Amino acid sequence: MRPDRICRTGVGKYLILWKTNGQYRTLARGGVTARRLPVGAECQNAGGVHFRIWAPAASAVSIQLDDGAKHPLEPEANGYFAALIPWARVGTRYRFKLDTSAALLPDPASRFQPDGPHGSSQVVDAASYPWSDAGWHGVKHTDLVIYELHVGTFTREGTWVSAIQHLPALTELGITCIEMMPVADFPGRFGWGYDGVSLFAPTRLYGRPDDLRRFIDRAHALGIAVILDVVYNHLGPDGNYLPNFSPDYFTDRYANEWGQALNFDGPNSGPVREFFIANAGYWIDEFHFDGLRLDATQQIFDASPEHLVAAVTGRIRSAAGERISFVVAENEAQEARLVRDPERGGYGLDAMWNDDFHHSAQVALTGRSEAYYSDYDGSANEFVALARHGFLFQGQGSAWQQQPRGNPALDLKPLRFVTFLQNHDQVANSLAGTRGHLLTSPGRWRALTACVLLGPGIPMLFQGQEFSAATPFLFFADHGEALGKAVAKGRREFLSQFPSLVSPEMQAAMADPTDGSTFDRCILDHSERDRHREAYALHQDLLSLRRELKIAEATSIDAARLGHEAWLVRYSDDARPDRLLLVNLGRDIVRPRLVEPLLAPVEDHTWRLRWTSESLRYGGSGTPAPLQGGVWHVQGHAALLLVAERTTCHG
Repeated sequence: MRPDRICRTGVGKYLILWKTNGQYRTLARGGVTARRLPVGAECQNAGGVHFRIWAPAASAVSIQLDDGAKHPLEPEANGYFAALIPWARVGTRYRFKLDTSAALLPDPASRFQPDGPHGSSQVVDAASYPWSDAGWHGVKHTDLVIYELHVGTFTREGTWVSAIQHLPALTELGITCIEMMPVADFPGRFGWGYDGVSLFAPTRLYGRPDDLRRFIDRAHALGIAVILDVVYNHLGPDGNYLPNFSPDYFTDRYANEWGQALNFDGPNSGPVREFFIANAGYWIDEFHFDGLRLDATQQIFDASPEHLVAAVTGRIRSAAGERISFVVAENEAQEARLVRDPERGGYGLDAMWNDDFHHSAQVALTGRSEAYYSDYDGSANEFVALARHGFLFQGQGSAWQQQPRGNPALDLKPLRFVTFLQNHDQVANSLAGTRGHLLTSPGRWRALTACVLLGPGIPMLFQGQEFSAATPFLFFADHGEALGKAVAKGRREFLSQFPSLVSPEMQAAMADPTDGSTFDRCILDHSERDRHREAYALHQDLLSLRRELKIAEATSIDAARLGHEAWLVRYSDDARPDRLLLVNLGRDIVRPRLVEPLLAPVEDHTWRLRWTSESLRYGGSGTPAPLQGGVWHVQGHAALLLVAERTTCHG
């Protein structure tokens, strides 16, 4: 039964009236409980649903339920409209009607779009899921090992429910944090997620919102944190209804690589900032994510006293409460202030992706330095600098960009950097989306894998890397015919920065990102975990060593060059013996003397070989003693881990 009239009697308070024999009678009073978000549909403790929307250009806004019922929203200050609808409930589908638009519009803050971004929004009760992670406190940053995961290709089913089945295997591997690629809903049957448009609605492609909660709940039970990749620099080209509610969501004052820039500092930007800051807290509060990865922060333009990135980070910390949170940024410009403390003028994030490490490693693995790899030579000098200083570019000129890149970051600790050999972008930025282990020799791949997993930064693996997945990872996006052609053309133009991909033959060979077969080719085959046991054992053993030897807790880290393609990293602290990682991507080094102080063991100690990448267990060919009779033998295409051991005196 629906009331005939609802009268507002105060902020969040309503008088609900029914008409009997032509006369109104009071049947109930409705009050709005404290809202979790400034906009959207929220179930009320006393029944009904409270709707709130920002539409400053409209003078009248109403809501229409899919069963045909309509109800006006009441205007509030600053362009907001709101109403309590007592007969709405969980599962109710609805749209907004503005007097400035003939169309019925989905809710920009919808918590679920069962038919996609162009369909009706659906009411979800965010408080009804029975969480079991009350005892979860998060993962210490020194224990972080990140696994980047795309839900749609992680399993054949492409759902959160099917992905849950593989969480125990990630625990056994040694993963402590999943970085989930974006899940904000987008049109079509498949996509990377970076063209999301319904920023509060987990995509229906992977299941329902409670399926995502179930995934995170189970991950926490297994000791795995989960962070979410979010895009606050642009919205996708299809299904973006924000301009219908206000043109002030966007601005032409900044040039954005992917469309219109978002308005975080111009006229009427207050509610825009509130929308995105609330979104950051929403994922932590209602889904128990342990943090966020902020995509392409160099394209988030904001001249406000508090940058949006800093405000988002603050909201994440607040929403997480006593739980450990982790906020990491992608930032092509390598702006160190992102991870400095607010007291020092920073934005307070925990870490940044280190593209410099990836680019040096890619050149070292393949010998090729096209396009944005042209600033790197993959030499020992670069890896020594990476181990000691994090970023390579800290304000020097970039030949590729023809301008300075980065700014001073010598004060940043190693755990401020996430290091990797693969991620979704870099694997896909090639003709065939080929995985790194197929582009180089097995020895080099094993050695640089050790460099990441036993390195001073926070290591990250891309899904399937742990078992040398043969499946590629290509760019895919399901758009309509006209937009799809434009997307495919844009992808070809982007890859043409690589001279090897400019020819008509190579351009014609590029996979069509809108073709369903392109997406299907990228779906992981988890049976490869058993078939490629040597690769899996390599990753599992290295992560076990990382934990056992407390690599991330070293208080002193230094590195030195041993040759053009050989270097060492030494870890020291007062709690355990020194650790020495030797990496040689070139020929064997056999010398009676290596004049490098970092090779000298602590007094009354000697070096003992603890691990080698050339173990038969990983498909290697064996390792000679690295130090015998005063002669050093640093094996080529290999990594060795030595641990200081006290010498035994005989008398």
